[in-house]
Amino acid sequence: MLAYSVAVILWGAYVRATGSGAGCGSHWPLCNGEVIPRAPMVTTIIEFTHRVTSGLSWLFAVALAWLARSVFPPRDPARRAAAAVLVLMTTEALIGAGLVLFKMVALNESLARGVWVAAHLTNTFLLLAAEALTCYFAAGGGALAPRRHGATTFALAVGFLGLFLVGISGAIVALGDTLFPAASLAEGLAQDLDVGAHLWVRLRALHPLLAVGVTGWLVAAAGAVRFSRKERPIRRAAALLLGTALLQVGIGFANFLLLAPVWLQMVHLAFADATFLAFVFFAARLLSAPETAELIRPELRSTEA
Repeated sequence: MLAYSVAVILWGAYVRATGSGAGCGSHWPLCNGEVIPRAPMVTTIIEFTHRVTSGLSWLFAVALAWLARSVFPPRDPARRAAAAVLVLMTTEALIGAGLVLFKMVALNESLARGVWVAAHLTNTFLLLAAEALTCYFAAGGGALAPRRHGATTFALAVGFLGLFLVGISGAIVALGDTLFPAASLAEGLAQDLDVGAHLWVRLRALHPLLAVGVTGWLVAAAGAVRFSRKERPIRRAAALLLGTALLQVGIGFANFLLLAPVWLQMVHLAFADATFLAFVFFAARLLSAPETAELIRPELRSTEA
């Protein structure tokens, strides 16, 4: 289900990048007043396909919650994570409906649309985290104990918040690229420096700064774990986070140089999701591990003993 959700998210980005968000008009759950649109335009097909795949996601979430309730005992972390998936999938659908019903799609440039985009991205990341944790717990991962890992928990919390800020700024930048496309790199830079430009354009300079800073934090954290921990699953999780985070920065730079073509926007989003999921699994490994060490000074507890 996790892979399917990522595919649905990528198709949603394609809906936004192609300006197809109003392909079904301002109708929801109907499409242009019809259950199945007849003689649809390309934009209608794109938007309708996203609605169908999103609807299937909600049904999968219901099935996942039911299955977890049947297999796992009460208070089991896998059961709780699956319940969170259903709640977040429901709010995801409601936010998507709100975008359509309040016409926060297509060429809408309002500040309110930015708020909706931020809310949508936040819910999407939380949904992916819940799905990832469901997989982790169902595969035998231990329950998380953040209070037992003081410095590690703080470092991970900073990374978690940083990823959300990068994701939100990236979503708004992508919206600006769609609404205010530039014909050349020079024109794009001129737009960024224009004090009269729309807020979504002027924020383009903030996103790469946030991305580089947060990536540096993640690389430092993952590198410290790779250097200090001997447990193979934790070292693998750290290596995965290192690889996806660094690759994501390179793809983001290419996206900037090539003026954000639709296909590269989707690749960029795919690796953004991959980096976030790698971080979730990395954090889960650390926070469910025995209380033997902290992320930065893993040798302290053994020396004290």
